[in-house]
Amino acid sequence: MPIERITQLPEAPKRADNAHKGSFGRVLLIGGNRGMSGAISLAALGALRGGAGLVYVAVPESIVSIVATIEPSYLVIPLKDDDAGRITFDAKEQISDAATRMNAVAIGPGLGLSNDVSETVRWAYQSIELPMVVDADALNVLAGSSESLPACGSPRILTPHPGEFARLTNRSIGDIQNNREHLAAQFAEQHGVILLLKGHRTIITDGKRLAVNETGNNGMATGGSGDVLTGLIASLLAQGMEAFESAQLAAHVHGLAGDLTAEELSKPGLIASDLPLFIGHAWKRLCE
Repeated sequence: MPIERITQLPEAPKRADNAHKGSFGRVLLIGGNRGMSGAISLAALGALRGGAGLVYVAVPESIVSIVATIEPSYLVIPLKDDDAGRITFDAKEQISDAATRMNAVAIGPGLGLSNDVSETVRWAYQSIELPMVVDADALNVLAGSSESLPACGSPRILTPHPGEFARLTNRSIGDIQNNREHLAAQFAEQHGVILLLKGHRTIITDGKRLAVNETGNNGMATGGSGDVLTGLIASLLAQGMEAFESAQLAAHVHGLAGDLTAEELSKPGLIASDLPLFIGHAWKRLCE
């Protein structure tokens, strides 16, 4: 069956005049480790600028004070951690309890790697019955496992860059870049996920539909840019958008924010922490 090409953007979530913060969803972001507090904080800023009503950041206890001081608008949940400042499998009870109050989850930014982290990621992927964005070290956990992706009943959006997708598929980066659309669609259909393959002309596919994002620029090839996108996707999921549409719209808004940033600051001068502010300008441009 031929893949349906999607060229029209989905509508942004509606915002009623009499709404309150609970109307716009609750996002749970899981990540961070000692020395990598920035990634999860950028994801949280992306979620806030995406319009979520409440954003919760679940991080190892040892970096709570750092993450909490970066932005006062999100809420921080301390997780049990090991001597190296990475979450332990014991944290799953805290994560499970928090997830009962959420509308969407993202996992991976700055998470680090360990046996406990791997167990936690695979448990969360399989067991948390909420739409979930899987990025960064959570993708590396899945790629490093000898088992296939765990089965789950809720939408899963995987957001690899070409290197991460190469590890997920056991192919070379060259193969990935030469066959981006075909391999992305094949993987998404095989595993029942939404795949957002980052890079120039980011691809979004569920194996039946495929969209190619046309916003963004090479100034966004900078550390932390993808973390902002992760939070933005989770934010749209929490506001009730379907998984494919959330990934497609988030990629467009994220890229547009990058284009607006570059207009103001230049491509070489763009850094990831600029993007959350310019997401606001992107929404304004999109909704004009």
